[in-house]
Amino acid sequence: MKILLTNDDGIHSGALWYAAEQLRDLGQVVICAPDREQSGVGCSVTLQLPVRVVDFPSLVEGVRAYAVEGTPADAVIVATEVLFDGPPDLLISGINHGSNLGEDVLLSGTVGAALQGYFRGIPSLAVSITSLNDLVLEPAGLLVRALARQVAEGALPRPLLLNVNLPNLPLEKLEGVEVARLGRRSYADVVKVGDDGRRKWYWISRSKPIWEVVEGTDIWAVRHNRVAITPLSTDLTASPQLAPLKDLSHELSEALRKG
Repeated sequence: MKILLTNDDGIHSGALWYAAEQLRDLGQVVICAPDREQSGVGCSVTLQLPVRVVDFPSLVEGVRAYAVEGTPADAVIVATEVLFDGPPDLLISGINHGSNLGEDVLLSGTVGAALQGYFRGIPSLAVSITSLNDLVLEPAGLLVRALARQVAEGALPRPLLLNVNLPNLPLEKLEGVEVARLGRRSYADVVKVGDDGRRKWYWISRSKPIWEVVEGTDIWAVRHNRVAITPLSTDLTASPQLAPLKDLSHELSEALRKG
C-alpha cells in the first residue's frame, strides 16, 4: 500500500510525523508537504511561479519526505504526478492543528489538499484535531490506521473524500464516532487598517466563530465529545433552487432573443 501524507501546517509539524509513525508499517509512506504554514489557502494552486521541491531529512525511519515551496494542493499535485511511480493508494492530509468544521472546509488547506487526491480518484482523508495547542494525538493516530486498513481492504465506498474532526481528548473521554453532515460555522471578519508611511495596508483577521450546534452535524458531534466523520463531494449545486430558476431561465432566454 502506498500512502501519501501531506498537510497545511507545514513539514515541520510534529502531528504530521506522528501520523507517519502510525502508518509506516502498513505500506510505503511518503510525506510531501509545504515547507511552511499554509493554513486557509483552500485549493489554491501556484500557476504564476515554479514550484520548488527539496528532499527533507526524514524524522521517521523508512519514510521519504519532500518539502514543497508552495501550497498543500501544489504538494499533492507534484507528488501524484511526478514523485510517485503510479498513483498512491491513499492520501491523508493531516493530522491538522485546529478544526475544519462546517463551511471551514471551503477555506481549509487541509481539505484542499485532500480534494486534489479526490480529483484524481485517490481515496482521501482530511484529519483534524479541534485544538491549536497541546494536541492529544493518540486517538487520531488510531483512527488513521483504522481507516487506512479499511481502504486497503476495499471496505469503503469510492470515490472517497472524508473530513474527520476529533475533539482534543484522550481515548477514555471520547463518546464514540458520529457520521455527520456539515454544520454552519460563521465568522465576523475584522479588517485592521494601518499605514507604513508609503501606503495603507489592510490586515484581515477572524473573530471567534458563531456555531450552530444542531444535532446530526459535525459541530454537534465534536461538542458532544465525538469524532465527526463527514463524507464530502465536489457537487456544489443548490439542487432545491434548480426548479424555481427554470422559470427565470425562460424569461432570460426571451429577453436575450428580443435583444
